[in-house]
Amino acid sequence: AGAGASDTARHMSSRPFRRLRRALLLIAVPALLLAGVALDMQRQIDAPLRLEASQTYELPAGSRLEGNLARIATLGLFATPRQRWYLALHARLNREAAAIKAGEYALEPGLTGSGLLALWASGKTIPHELRLIEGWRFTQALAALRANPDVQQTLGEQAPEAIMKTLGRPGLAPEGRLFPDTYRFARGTPDVVLLRNAMTALDRALDEEWQTRAADLPYATPEQALIMASIVEKESARSDERAQIAGVFVRRLRRGMRLQTDPTVIYGMGEAYDGDIRSADLIRDTPYNTYTREGLPPTPICLPGREAIHAALHPADGEALYFVARGDGSHQFSATLEEHNAAVRRFQLKRGGGR
Repeated sequence: AGAGASDTARHMSSRPFRRLRRALLLIAVPALLLAGVALDMQRQIDAPLRLEASQTYELPAGSRLEGNLARIATLGLFATPRQRWYLALHARLNREAAAIKAGEYALEPGLTGSGLLALWASGKTIPHELRLIEGWRFTQALAALRANPDVQQTLGEQAPEAIMKTLGRPGLAPEGRLFPDTYRFARGTPDVVLLRNAMTALDRALDEEWQTRAADLPYATPEQALIMASIVEKESARSDERAQIAGVFVRRLRRGMRLQTDPTVIYGMGEAYDGDIRSADLIRDTPYNTYTREGLPPTPICLPGREAIHAALHPADGEALYFVARGDGSHQFSATLEEHNAAVRRFQLKRGGGR
């Protein structure tokens, strides 16, 4: 009886340990499974994509993360099928699904799954370029914008005046209102955005130069300075002469002399200009003919660059009232009409003309 009681006691005392062991197993097995899944998940999202060479991928505006991961899968870029599902889960757990930004991305060899999510969230899209050239007319800038395949075209064939209204500048002459520069943008950027950026850049440059302008200039407004800058831009092929050319025109304005500059005549001729200016063109009156009219023309005649704007507001001192092209890109400056006529005979016997 004593031995039986002892066995019963031992059996009863081992019962809690078995229960504890089962409980631990019930906890440990799922924990180990979860740890294995977590380890596999981390390995998968950190695994490189199957990229043997650089590729571009466009993430459409308004698209969802899962849809883009599915597209990546159809391209065969995931290391394993699990990589796609783990990335979707990882993004949702870390609230990264809503952080992706539309655009065109460069996928480089060595990019991992987690790196793909980070790239899409960074917004570091492939930059495209629109270059606006100093001296272009507004219509030339518009043509370059419309011909760029990476720009989203929203303006259609609107005329320049209608475009200015769309841009919130109704009634403002479009000529000269875009800053010539190289603009980098993400593929699919609307044309309106790029035009606004160029207009804002012009406003900023003109305002900065106006605030530091030389004293006693014959301009009542920054707009008049912009008109002068456009003339300087068209007359100067060399940056070291822009201030001298501006100085000539400023002195002529102060003395009430007509500017007599060919680029304004050409602008006023419009489509009638065939590459040559004749004597009849110089006396045919238009609002832009500075041989027949005093003062500045009514609007700029091109897109002036920063150097031309600076020159117009910081003209060089001197006595020159005339200049003529030497034929090598430089100009001969003269203080008197007699000196100027001699320079014309010397440098432009075949062409004639000059200022």
